[in-house]
Amino acid sequence: MGSITVLTLVPNAGDRLPRCLESVSWADDLFCVVDASVTDGSDEVARRYSDHVVRHEFVDYGTQNNWALPQIDTEWTLILDADEWVPEGLADRIREIINSPDSLNGYDVRRLSYFLGKQIKHCGWHRDYNLRLFRTARGRYLDKRIHSRIEVPGRVGRITEPMYHDTYRTFEEFLATCQRFTTWGAQDLYDAGRRAGILDLTVHPLARFFQMYVMRHGFLDGYHGIVLCGLSTFSVFLKYAKLWNLAREAEQGEPTQTSS
Repeated sequence: MGSITVLTLVPNAGDRLPRCLESVSWADDLFCVVDASVTDGSDEVARRYSDHVVRHEFVDYGTQNNWALPQIDTEWTLILDADEWVPEGLADRIREIINSPDSLNGYDVRRLSYFLGKQIKHCGWHRDYNLRLFRTARGRYLDKRIHSRIEVPGRVGRITEPMYHDTYRTFEEFLATCQRFTTWGAQDLYDAGRRAGILDLTVHPLARFFQMYVMRHGFLDGYHGIVLCGLSTFSVFLKYAKLWNLAREAEQGEPTQTSS
């Protein structure tokens, strides 16, 4: 039979972590890597469900996962965020895959997300697939600060049974994440040689709103949909504004701001 480790990066998420870890109690190992800066007791919560808990300084998601993966000795790894959980149907499908001799090296898993307490069924969120299940020895995250993803060789399969994601319960959570992610995104673009132009600051944010609200039917999600689309539009603008500012600071000899 195939063996599997669930790898979970743990920030301040003590209120959500029990549901996450309980949903994968069937795994061979629950490897919880706790951000060294947590202040809400999430590390103690993790230890109630797993004996494999370590604290490690967090830089970004890709770096943290790549630090953890070489320490996993099971054939398979499932990446599960602290605010996500695996329902029974998905658990059955995962067990079927890891025990099959014909399985591929990796699988995209469908994810259904909640925003301010409501499941978002449009806005493009209903078609959210992420490579989360893979053969441990074959997977590595890209060296990117933001939206880093696993790469595995060969063809990748798809799992339609969904995992669930309880994201952004409050505006404060969204704004804190937005600040961090837009800083990382701007720095990644700057390091790749990109610079922000007028179209980046005007057309790109508006295109994001049109895509999410109109083309992907965000209006069908009601007030939650329009708020989500508006905040996503703001995030795009903020990322390019920060990219513009990095270039401005470099031209003027000012120290660039790389933290959130």
